[in-house]
Amino acid sequence: MRSSGGSSCYRSPAGRAAVAGWCTDRLARWPVPHRTALLDTAAGPTHVTTAGDGPRDVVLLPGTNFNAATCLPLASALAARTRVHVVDLPGQPGLSSPVRPPRRLLGRWLEEVLAGTVERPAVVVGYSLGALPALLCDVAPLAGRVLLAPAGLARLRVTPRVLAATLPWLLRPTDRRSAALLDVMSGPGRRPPAELAAWMTLVSRSCRSGLAPAPLPDDVLASAARRPTLLLTGSDDVFLPTERLRGRAVRRLDAQVVELAGAGHLAAVEAAETVADLTAGFAEAS
Repeated sequence: MRSSGGSSCYRSPAGRAAVAGWCTDRLARWPVPHRTALLDTAAGPTHVTTAGDGPRDVVLLPGTNFNAATCLPLASALAARTRVHVVDLPGQPGLSSPVRPPRRLLGRWLEEVLAGTVERPAVVVGYSLGALPALLCDVAPLAGRVLLAPAGLARLRVTPRVLAATLPWLLRPTDRRSAALLDVMSGPGRRPPAELAAWMTLVSRSCRSGLAPAPLPDDVLASAARRPTLLLTGSDDVFLPTERLRGRAVRRLDAQVVELAGAGHLAAVEAAETVADLTAGFAEAS
């Protein structure tokens, strides 16, 4: 297997094993029929989970600290409408390579994932950090992009409330502190699943946090504008409010913008059915 070199996202081999065990167990208990594969890519081994047999292919790229095992609500909703391939990002906790690839590799990495996964044009759903490779790739199998609370367009907003929840979670993680952080990331009145809090505790104990990426330059977005783009944003996203994303998305990508009422940064969990409906409709039209 090829490797891009660089540092691991894990603090120790034991941490990597604990994360892999959590993800493997959760996928094994997923009632939706699926298969998994491990691709050899420029960014190292890449784990892909495939489900559904719909008329369109969708490739889902999860965000920071997320993976197929933590995106099952959205994966299930997409599998009911499309054939979905959920790809664990290299350098994020999950079942792919632990090494964080440099940004210059991300477009090539996704090109190789598409070549090894789909046989027909596909829509790529880039959630949070997963939007970065989606924006950096421009090859024929990519029919269009759905950017869900995407990185790469604007800097994250970091409020005192965000810091007050994040720092304790980083310094001394517990399920209570993880739940408090997830509450900040959620829309008003939304309650994330308890197992997601347990996952975030495991992540903080086992992994080194990465920094949010800087916004992509205008010339990169101009290249990405050659493909149709749908921007989905949570109306209550504490990190990336709609108005922080809308301007560049419309000007540089000619994107259609849909705001998800009541959703926060965890829109992939909170609004899975709506995101899947919008994605399937977009794929049908692309």
